Amino acid sequence: MKILRLLFLFISGCFILNAHAQSASVKQAVHADSTGYIVYDGDQAPDFTVKLTNGKRVKLSDLKGKVVLLQFTASWCSVCRREMPHLEKDIWQKHKNDPNFVFIGIDRDEPLAKVVSFAKQTGITYPLGLDPGAAIYSKYALKDSGITRNVLIDRTGKIVKRTRLYNEKEFASLVNEIDRILSE
Repeated sequence: MKILRLLFLFISGCFILNAHAQSASVKQAVHADSTGYIVYDGDQAPDFTVKLTNGKRVKLSDLKGKVVLLQFTASWCSVCRREMPHLEKDIWQKHKNDPNFVFIGIDRDEPLAKVVSFAKQTGITYPLGLDPGAAIYSKYALKDSGITRNVLIDRTGKIVKRTRLYNEKEFASLVNEIDRILSE
């Protein structure tokens, strides 16, 4: 009887250790940088489908061949509100008629009515998409990490630039990188 108990404890312990090891390896697979990004420049941008406020669905992988800017935002984010007029003026208004450029703001975990109201309040006209449960956001950054974030994706679908918060110098470099890639 003692041998059976010991055997049972040993086998149970092996299962627990295996489960713990698998859990640890999953956690180790996600390497966030100091700003919470889990994607890096040079990475293939994680694919997703987003529903825009106008009801249209856009799949990122269908945009290959175009330069894509993603902006992760939310109505409660004061830094987002400060950055959005610059995104509108310096990027969207400059490139909105360029068929090789796509700009999508992705609103993190807010309902349609709130996102539409947010766009009106900030005066932005670039497309906004809905991200229920921050499912898209969590493909790019740790779910609990902050926003605003911008991710620039080249024509091949690779990430070429990531920004966090709003910093004039970093924003200017984003604008310059968009101009550079679109001129190639």
